[in-house]
Amino acid sequence: MKKRNAEHIGEVIHQFLRQEGLETPYNEYRLVQAWPEVMGHAIEQYTADVQIRNRALYVKLRSSVLRHELMMNRHILVHRLNEYVGAQVIDNIIFC
Repeated sequence: MKKRNAEHIGEVIHQFLRQEGLETPYNEYRLVQAWPEVMGHAIEQYTADVQIRNRALYVKLRSSVLRHELMMNRHILVHRLNEYVGAQVIDNIIFC
């Protein structure tokens, strides 16, 4: 039996998501799920909610000191999160 048009399963799934218009929502979901892993356990403990709206990541924090500290580094965080997902998902982070 000969292999014809053999493709990696990951590439087939990626093509399907793109064709069905599900690539962006999937990347947004992956970015929200990546928040605790990228930021670490200490920051995760002070995080109340994480969601994406209009290419901005909204993060609700319980600590005003942590909020101020993260605001000063938001451009680095945007880069790290987008890099983790492998796509330009967010342009800004808004800390509430």
